[in-house]
Amino acid sequence: MEVIYTICYILAFIGALNWGLVGLFKFDLVAKIVGKKFGEVNTISRLVYVLVLIGGIIAAIHYFS
Repeated sequence: MEVIYTICYILAFIGALNWGLVGLFKFDLVAKIVGKKFGEVNTISRLVYVLVLIGGIIAAIHYFS
């Protein structure tokens, strides 16, 4: 289970890093990695965003329990 929690914390960190870059520099790291422009989404970027969401929820539940 600890491996899953570690992965979830990493995903939450990636999400925080991406949103920080969006807020500070209007730079979408996920879009850049999957070859899209700022704000554009495709199946891969949606999958990354959903994984970050799930990871963040699990990390928060683990942290606060």
